[in-house]
Amino acid sequence: MALLTELLPVSTGILLGVVLMSLLVVYLLSSDSQQEWKEPPGPKPLPILGNLLELDLKRPYLSLLSMSKQYGSVFTVYFGLKKVVVLAGYQTVKQALVNHPEEFGDRDISPIFYDLNEGYGILFSNGENWKEMRRFALSTLRDIGMGKRGVEEKIAEETRYLRELFEQFKGNPFDATQPVNYAVSNIIVAIVYGSRFEYSDSLLKDMVNRANESSKLIGSASIQLYNMYPWLRSCLKNWKLIMQYRKQNIKEVNKRLGVLQKTLSPQHCRGLVDCFLERKQNAEKCGDKNTLFHENNLLFTVTNLFAAGADTTGTTLRWGLLLMAKYPHVQDRVQEEIDNVAGDRQIVMEDKKNLPYTEAVIHEIQRVANILPMSLPHTTACDVHFQRYFIKKGTCVFPLLTSVLRDENEWESPNTFNPEHFLDEQGRFVKRDAFMPFSAGRRLCLGESLARMELFLFFTSLLQHFHFSPPPGMSEDQLDLTPAVGLILNPSPHKLCAISRSA
Repeated sequence: MALLTELLPVSTGILLGVVLMSLLVVYLLSSDSQQEWKEPPGPKPLPILGNLLELDLKRPYLSLLSMSKQYGSVFTVYFGLKKVVVLAGYQTVKQALVNHPEEFGDRDISPIFYDLNEGYGILFSNGENWKEMRRFALSTLRDIGMGKRGVEEKIAEETRYLRELFEQFKGNPFDATQPVNYAVSNIIVAIVYGSRFEYSDSLLKDMVNRANESSKLIGSASIQLYNMYPWLRSCLKNWKLIMQYRKQNIKEVNKRLGVLQKTLSPQHCRGLVDCFLERKQNAEKCGDKNTLFHENNLLFTVTNLFAAGADTTGTTLRWGLLLMAKYPHVQDRVQEEIDNVAGDRQIVMEDKKNLPYTEAVIHEIQRVANILPMSLPHTTACDVHFQRYFIKKGTCVFPLLTSVLRDENEWESPNTFNPEHFLDEQGRFVKRDAFMPFSAGRRLCLGESLARMELFLFFTSLLQHFHFSPPPGMSEDQLDLTPAVGLILNPSPHKLCAISRSA
């Protein structure tokens, strides 16, 4: 009994020590766990408004870029009630989109894009619908010859029509927006429908004008507010205009599809629409009621291809012409290289390997133009543990492409137009990992190879035949590189002179 009494204090002390140590371990593990998987940081949101007062709704990408310097490469911001996780910098964007493509691969469909597409098509759909439509588009575009000789000939033909249109201005100042967009749109028209439009055709003009206006309106502050507070739509003039353009687009596309349906020939595929209609007919013959090859997917796949393929490439090309006028020494060097390699003959894709400086300039134009600075929004397909942060399933994610294309850790002079970014010491073209204008991962632009071909052939053809300069009385320094407001960053309205080099 004495022995028991003697041991009791010792046992109690040991037991108490063990309990305290256990509690400490649990606390430390709990603290580590919380630290390991906390939600991304960010500015404190206000009720209902979120971080609205800290965002420039006309140029939200600039606000987000500034926030990334304070909160890091993964942070949270509230667009009204909508929680958004922003990914900034090359390493972080690549890790998410390339290393975790399944987790970050779904599309976040904001109210305005649901209104426009209803969940159909390619750009703003998810699940099996997206997989099937993207698979179909990729295989069909490859069969048609995207990135190959057949499409190259179509583009070469279109460059001649565009040059003829430029020549009509006889070196006087003009706005290149419509001519360039007509030419680039015609490439998509030829691939999708099987034939091009004349530039004087009112159908082409109206289609291009509606696309340009819709892009501007979608990027407006009022539509950003609508995406945050959908109940505002009946009060918004811009939303009503977008819906009017949508109605007109659907009417024109359906009219064109009807003509192609009546003249469809299984033995002769004129373009992507014919291939879709054949798949649709085959499904109907087999009694497949669950087929995804139906009218809605056809309609919105066509409109998606126009939106993704024409406006983006046309905008980049116009940035290229503006930058050449802004930096004549770069333009002179491009033209010297083209003259040495091709002379007066038509430039072909095979020439690219012999035009390293020109290729570097085209890449630098894409980098500086930064036409889709926030990419298109993604959403997490599941709960994600990413860079010590926890991101819940269904969270909207913005891969901030502007932070990639101007990443100070990747580019020697990120805020300067500098083709040397893509040249080695011997003047050879070099690829850069942080060159990501087409995004990356599962949602990589499906028309990337076509866009690259168009940019190369249109740009070199125009530089081969014209010298671009500011209007008389305006210096190069006065050319404004501030982008206009819109979903896609177009150059601000301007005019240039295209002076024939053969004159």
